[in-house]
Amino acid sequence: MRFAAVLFSCVVLPPVHAAQAGSYPSQWWAPVPEDQKAVWEILPQAAKPGQVILSKRNELGILSNFAATPFVYRGKRYASIEGFWQMMLYPEGPEDPRSKAAGITWAHTREEVGQMSGFNAKDAGTAAEDNMRIMGIDWVTFKGNRIRYRSQKKADHYDLIAAAMRSKLEQNPKVREILLATGDLILLPDHIEEPGAPAEWLYFQIWMEIRTELQKKR
Repeated sequence: MRFAAVLFSCVVLPPVHAAQAGSYPSQWWAPVPEDQKAVWEILPQAAKPGQVILSKRNELGILSNFAATPFVYRGKRYASIEGFWQMMLYPEGPEDPRSKAAGITWAHTREEVGQMSGFNAKDAGTAAEDNMRIMGIDWVTFKGNRIRYRSQKKADHYDLIAAAMRSKLEQNPKVREILLATGDLILLPDHIEEPGAPAEWLYFQIWMEIRTELQKKR
């Protein structure tokens, strides 16, 4: 009986993370029922001790590329990192080869996508990637320059995304506040990452690098 009671206790009591019992908000790890999980989602409770999921279900979602955190970069305003990212897949003007490709249609303009956030921006990008596959191109553009889209080394596309993330942080005080509030926690995405994704896809790692820089300046 005593053994059975111990087993029952182990089942009904959730593990307590050191982070939850310490200086971090407990809601960052608040369990979400599995039947409410989206097909792409990693729930907050999946984090191990010392880790936290950048879940869109709580304030950490502000660090997501999807978050509506407007910023200005190189003279233009963008509604989100996702909008900035996906707009580069779209034709930059009438002389852009993507504008002239036979049989290719674009559901949005580049400017429209730059003002999107969340799944609207993501879906616009998915449609553009479909066009890219049809055209057989592996590049995007920014300021008229062609940039390799899926480089396995940190290159121009990575530099652009990292710079845009820094602009997001500098122009949105809440982003800086939340990032620093994560302290020394290991940041993890709330969605399943594709195997072998380029470095710029790993936004959570970029945030940890930026966080370290900020902490050193304090």
